[in-house]
Amino acid sequence: MNAIIFSAILGVVMMFTGIFTNKKPVITLTAIIALFVLLTANLMNSYGIFSIQINTKELLHFNKIGLFFNSLIIGATLIFVLLSGSEIEKLGNKTADYYALILFLRCGTAISSSYNGMLMLFLGIEILSIPLYILTGSDKHNLKSNEASLKYFLMGSFTTGIMLMGIALLYGATGTFGMASVGTGALPPSAGIQGPAFLQVAGLILLFAAMCFKVSAAPFHFWTPDVYDGAPSVFTSFMATIVKAAGFFAFIKLFSANTNLLGPTWNILLSFVIVATLLAGNITAVFQRSIKRMLAYSSIAQAGFMLFALYSNNDLGTEGILLYTVAYCLATIGFFAILMKVKDYTFDGFNGLASTQPVLAFVATICLLSLAGIPLTAGFFAKYYMLASVVKAGGPLWMVIVAVLFAAVSAYYYFKVIQAMYFKEGQPETSEITNGFKFGLVLVAAGIILVGVLPSIVLNWFYF
Repeated sequence: MNAIIFSAILGVVMMFTGIFTNKKPVITLTAIIALFVLLTANLMNSYGIFSIQINTKELLHFNKIGLFFNSLIIGATLIFVLLSGSEIEKLGNKTADYYALILFLRCGTAISSSYNGMLMLFLGIEILSIPLYILTGSDKHNLKSNEASLKYFLMGSFTTGIMLMGIALLYGATGTFGMASVGTGALPPSAGIQGPAFLQVAGLILLFAAMCFKVSAAPFHFWTPDVYDGAPSVFTSFMATIVKAAGFFAFIKLFSANTNLLGPTWNILLSFVIVATLLAGNITAVFQRSIKRMLAYSSIAQAGFMLFALYSNNDLGTEGILLYTVAYCLATIGFFAILMKVKDYTFDGFNGLASTQPVLAFVATICLLSLAGIPLTAGFFAKYYMLASVVKAGGPLWMVIVAVLFAAVSAYYYFKVIQAMYFKEGQPETSEITNGFKFGLVLVAAGIILVGVLPSIVLNWFYF
């Protein structure tokens, strides 16, 4: 509960900060302090030191994994602001409002990780989504940003209707919005699916489609490239990491115990979505000329791997999604921070970066290697845990083989960037790069390598 309450209060504080000062560095510093306070409050809640007690009538349930996931997400948001706060300051005179929206969005992620009923799931996802519509269109002088915001809003609103329809069908079948009753019914002995069981199946399928849209899983991924490409790069980084991870956690929590009505159909449906997501993300990314758009398709491919945690539904899958959250957020936030310093987003724009900015090129290489799942980086163990969870759950071996093959395909387009930085000549044009920014990038690279060598650092924190 600490994370929800403090996120809302600190969001209001950030709104008033913009009234009392126009100095953007001061506003950014206030946001950093607010995130430190939020992280401290959530950790105190996790260890039972201080917790705000509110009777939620069992609408919210706070457990260890939810609180731990909140800590990871708040930490990732803090790293995001530390590395990319200067880019947020360049987006006009509404810096305080942007940080307020980010903190309000954090309130949505906290609800999404602790909901215990369909109503709170809906509220969490909407609080998570609505600020993003605004942040996507924050660059008002850029037509691509305006188009991306409108497209995201319209498609997101349509998906919200699908989600509400699914919730309504589940309520019609069970008479409650609680999680305990969803999917607990049994199929009638007569042929076919009738009555309440049919409503539950239809409701679950509609919810599945809506959540696939939220995490950009195929075939509901079509909005992702245009929205990610059109949004300001600093907020694309935020959407592709923190928001996606929060959506996946809510997705997995919803369906981890609510698929018995679908029977074998569930595995077939999810297998199709996983393979389609890996295929659409990786193959399309190969043909992109813009690195930013390539990363958009890459995020779709990463979603395919994260869906393995939903398929396996075991302890390895749980550990895997936590490791994936850390690895994916560190690598993507770090690389996007570098991308925003290079004025040309094409592959040619990175030609010769190693000779002019060796620190940036080195950290970018570590981030890309992690995204590709190369050993000694955090991404390797993240992908390993996902695949191992499927094997442990008795899943088909062909799915693991397909995932490994697509991981090899992803290495191709990630290594194209590394090739441009180290093996091609050029003078990439970059904006001002401070020593503090370089130091922050080096710390991110060190974190990626440390988790890649000792993943137990993350997991031990979760268990102990």
